[in-house]
Amino acid sequence: MDKAPLTEHLVEARNRIVVSLVVVLIAFAGSFYFSEHIFRLLTAPLHFTLKFSLESPYLSYIAGKNPDLNLVFLAPAEALWMHIKISFISAFIISSPILFFEIWKFISPGLLEKEKKYALPFVFTTTSLFLIGTFFCFAIVLPFAMNFLLTYKTENLQPMISVGKYMDFCLKFIIAFGAIFELPVVSVFLTKMGIVTPDFLAKNRKYAVLIAFVAAALLTPTPDAFNQTLMAVPIIILYEAGIWASRILNRKKRTEKEKSKEGE
Repeated sequence: MDKAPLTEHLVEARNRIVVSLVVVLIAFAGSFYFSEHIFRLLTAPLHFTLKFSLESPYLSYIAGKNPDLNLVFLAPAEALWMHIKISFISAFIISSPILFFEIWKFISPGLLEKEKKYALPFVFTTTSLFLIGTFFCFAIVLPFAMNFLLTYKTENLQPMISVGKYMDFCLKFIIAFGAIFELPVVSVFLTKMGIVTPDFLAKNRKYAVLIAFVAAALLTPTPDAFNQTLMAVPIIILYEAGIWASRILNRKKRTEKEKSKEGE
C-alpha cells in the first residue's frame, strides 16, 4: 500500500477533478447540440404509460390519458435553462465511465497490488449499475408516476405544467435512481474494508427499510407517498443484492485464506 503526504493527495485530487470537468464540458457541448432531441425523448413519459399484462407482451407502452398535453414556460429564460439542465445531466451520464475511472485512479494508490486488478470490474460495474438505474427510472418509473399523478382526482382540473418544473422532476428522479443503483457496490466496498459484514447488514435489515423510505422522502422531488414508495422499493431490493454480493466476497476471501494456509 502506497503512502504519500497530504499535499500529494490534494494534487492528485485536483488533477482528477480537472480531467473530470474537461470530459463533462466536452460532453456538455455535444449534448447541448442535441438537447432538443433529448428534450423530446424526456417528454415521452407525459404521453405514454406502462400497461402490465399476464400475457405476452407482459409490458407495453400505451397512450396516456393526456396524450395532447403540452408543456409551457412561465419565464423568459426558463426554456434556455431547461436545455442547459438537460445538457448538463446528459453530459454527466455520458461521462460516467470516465468519472468512475477517475474515482478509481484516485483511490487505487491506497490499495494493495492484488486489489488494483479490480479497476476494470469496478468501472464496468459502477457504470453499468448507474446506467441501469437511469434507464429503469426513465422507462419504468417515470411513465407510471406521471400517469398516476396526472390522473389522480383531476376530473375537474386541467394540467398546465411548466417545462422547468417537469424537467426538474424528471432529471432529479433519473440521477437519484442512478445513484441508488450503486448501493450494492457501496455494500461490497464497506465489506471489503472490514467496516461491515454480511451478517451485520442482514441483522439490521429492518433499519435499512426505514432508512430507504427516509432517503426516498428526501430524494424525491414531490412529497407524496406514491413516489417515495417507487424509490424505496428498489433501494430495499438493492440492499438485499448488496448483502448477497458481500457474502460471495466473504466466501471467496475465506477460500483464498484456506488455500494459502494449505500452501504453507
